[in-house]
Amino acid sequence: MPIPEDVTGDEIDKDVRQELQSLPKTLAEDVAKNLVMVARLIDEDPEGAYGYSKVALRLASRVAAVREAAGFAAYATQKYSEALAEFRAARRMTGTVELWPLMADCERGLGRPEKALDMAGAPEVHKLDKAGQVEMRLVAAGARRDMGQLDAAIVTLQSPELASNSVQPWTARLRYAYADALLAAGREREAREWFAKAVEADRDGSTDASDRLAELDGVEFVDALSEDASDEPGEAAGEEAGEEAGSTDASPEDGDKH
Repeated sequence: MPIPEDVTGDEIDKDVRQELQSLPKTLAEDVAKNLVMVARLIDEDPEGAYGYSKVALRLASRVAAVREAAGFAAYATQKYSEALAEFRAARRMTGTVELWPLMADCERGLGRPEKALDMAGAPEVHKLDKAGQVEMRLVAAGARRDMGQLDAAIVTLQSPELASNSVQPWTARLRYAYADALLAAGREREAREWFAKAVEADRDGSTDASDRLAELDGVEFVDALSEDASDEPGEAAGEEAGEEAGSTDASPEDGDKH
């Protein structure tokens, strides 16, 4: 796959660059450039990122960072079986537990929420940092919802992190998930309160909490451009002419169109 001229490979994280030092110099550069493209495209063009990850995987499948990148790209394109295999491989190579929540979410994607819940109760969870533990809680709540256990999902999300007034990187998503679970359980008033709290914490627009809040408040967004397009000068003049002519013989159907 083509690599843009502005991509040098030096953009990658220093830890990844260090991993690539085990490869011949030219090969390491090629792999680095493909990993840069994965990171660059994964949000806006997941399929493109997936393509570059496959190239990197073909070049250096024994590098943990490459297996991890391939896992993220497969996950972004909902290829959960493939993502799970890559995450497992990366974990075997590194011995870390950082990918545990993602692995559990892949189990959800594969229609195995029970397996995801088993992973949520595994000893590995205690080795996760705070962000990882919150992520695991979100996955576990999602698994409960997959199984139709709405009340259990709500309880799963209730935590010190949810109750805290401090805003952390995970706060908006945690509040949003809680609001969504409340709404699914028919607790609309509480859901509105928590969507509002999610909006307060969502400084980078990572959720659509503001839209959900507006929807609950009955606010409708009108596309001004489409309205302008329909109000052509000729059309408006025609309507005025019709009014001046006193179109008393207009049919009921005509009236329904306005």
